Amino acid sequence: MRQRLSSEPDRYRGRRRVPTPPRSRYAAVVTTAFVGAGLVALGANALPDAKSVSPSVLDELKQASITSQDAAARADADAADRDSRYSQVAKAGAEQDVWLLPLHGYDFNSPFGMRWGKMHTGVDLVAPEGTPYVAIHAGTVTKAGWFGGYGYAVIVQHPDGSEAIYGHSSAVSVQEGQQVKAGDQLGLVGNTGHSYGSHLHLEIHVNGQPQDPVPWLQDRGADIQLETEALYSEVAAS
Repeated sequence: MRQRLSSEPDRYRGRRRVPTPPRSRYAAVVTTAFVGAGLVALGANALPDAKSVSPSVLDELKQASITSQDAAARADADAADRDSRYSQVAKAGAEQDVWLLPLHGYDFNSPFGMRWGKMHTGVDLVAPEGTPYVAIHAGTVTKAGWFGGYGYAVIVQHPDGSEAIYGHSSAVSVQEGQQVKAGDQLGLVGNTGHSYGSHLHLEIHVNGQPQDPVPWLQDRGADIQLETEALYSEVAAS
């Protein structure tokens, strides 16, 4: 064995020697206990025991859960109620002598009467191109296609002899001779024919003479200016 020279640094001089850990069963048990205590402490910090939480906090959490469940239940009930109402409207439109608005979400732009020195024989309902429009009343389709200045148009003759003309469509969804009910889709709003922008032109004719659609439909429960329909109001109130 080589003898250490006095000139070599003493790496252990002035340091306390760390004793070797005991290998007894008692030492192992104590070590395990300390490790377990550490894990328990970590777990307690991450997930506190319910006993250590303020009762008011627990009550708030419980109430929040109940409120969330109630809101979900109300949303489901509202959706079911809306579906039921729409079903009632569709059934009423099929069975009753109802009059409806041709579409919703429009801007009432140009009324019936003189405009730019000429007679404007209908009303213009401004809506984005491609918006579906429907029959205001049951009847027979007598025209579905190009109709001069009206562009692509649909004409429906009603059982009382009156006619409704839907002009400037981008497309029509019905055929001549087809029977339609109030609320059936007839076509899509467009800008065809003599048109200044995307809108639906609606005319009402009686014995071949144009009538102002506003009072005509008001007398039948549909208000173009207020955008309301008696049928929908009755269903909403039921």
